Amino acid sequence: MPQSAQHPCFSQTASHTHGRIHLPVAAKCNIQCNYCNRKTDCPNESRPGVTSTLLTPNQALEFLRRSVEHDPRISVAAIAGPGDAFANPEETLATLRGIREHFPDMVACLSSNGLGINPYIQDLQDLGVSYVTLTINAIDPIILSEVYAWVRYGRKTYRGLAAAQIMLEKQMEALENLKSKGFTVKVNTVVLPGINDQHIPELAKHLAMFKIDRMNCIPVLQNENSFFDDVEPPTTPLMDEIKKAVSLYVPVMAHCNRCRSDAAGMLGQEDPTFQTILKEVSKPKFEGGAPRVAIASQEGVFVNLHLGEADSLMIFEPTPEGYRQQSERATQPRGLGDARWENLASDLSDVQVLLVSGVGPKPLEILRSKGLQVYECTGFIDEQLQELHKNSKPKSLRAQEDFSCGTECHGSGTGCMS
Repeated sequence: MPQSAQHPCFSQTASHTHGRIHLPVAAKCNIQCNYCNRKTDCPNESRPGVTSTLLTPNQALEFLRRSVEHDPRISVAAIAGPGDAFANPEETLATLRGIREHFPDMVACLSSNGLGINPYIQDLQDLGVSYVTLTINAIDPIILSEVYAWVRYGRKTYRGLAAAQIMLEKQMEALENLKSKGFTVKVNTVVLPGINDQHIPELAKHLAMFKIDRMNCIPVLQNENSFFDDVEPPTTPLMDEIKKAVSLYVPVMAHCNRCRSDAAGMLGQEDPTFQTILKEVSKPKFEGGAPRVAIASQEGVFVNLHLGEADSLMIFEPTPEGYRQQSERATQPRGLGDARWENLASDLSDVQVLLVSGVGPKPLEILRSKGLQVYECTGFIDEQLQELHKNSKPKSLRAQEDFSCGTECHGSGTGCMS
């Protein structure tokens, strides 16, 4: 059986017989779309960029295993956010390696904005990923400059026309590389009335030169607190007109459900069992009950300090009645590079959980590799500790707002590499 006959997003026929699962391991994003407001901890809102929790690669594999046991019709495992797969390449590749090792017959695919995918295309092919979806909203840089608030590439943040130009360059390069290696490629395009709606047929004509396999035109949703929260969604007649024009150049996907980043099961069918499984597998498991906790706080009341800016950490230990502060422990000095985080991991060898308001990708990788569970969250320290005492995860766990360090941080905003 060809893989397309098992992929519900690439085959409308398959959508009636095969299911999919999205594994929410990609927290960060390398762009900010003006129509997007990414969230976590939101089980009742169904749209891309939303997930009720974030998973580690190991948790994602457990979510996949238990979900397939519940519904064996799941034939596709995908990474679709809530950020971008290649703003989180380590988590993405680790998850894909696990899928291939433990579920060798599972169809693996992913979604990306295309900005950071190019260095990893060979890795994807080696891991047996055959389907890739790219979100491309225009080929006119002037139009694109209205779509993106900023683009982060090569440790530099671009805005306006410069952001649009580098985005377009990397997306076209990704299309060429993916198709040259035999990937099945779908392009998602968000229809923004008054911005790109009249341009979409021209975009489809251009994409046809790359011989893409599907184009999916998605009406914009009004997302509260996004830059485009006042843009009216396109009418049904306008969407019909756009799809008809696009179909002259490329095949059109007509059955998209605009799935969440933690969606599972059959398209269009809501099965609450999957959310129950997700909640169970994402719950931290601590040996011997509640963990010892280190917290980065500016004044000792809130979790509100970026790890790179913390000169000390508050250490809390559990008691039968709850947590009590045991000590305050100095962090390592700046300027040591990776050794700063290696030494900090050693200093926290008696601690199981670290709560911070933000953390760069390198310290996060090093600390987690040493067995420390690092959570980005905000809120009252007492409330977060109450959650942990119940052997649960922090109450206001959220996805990292990528590159937000730099607003109150004395560093360069590049992830606290030193």
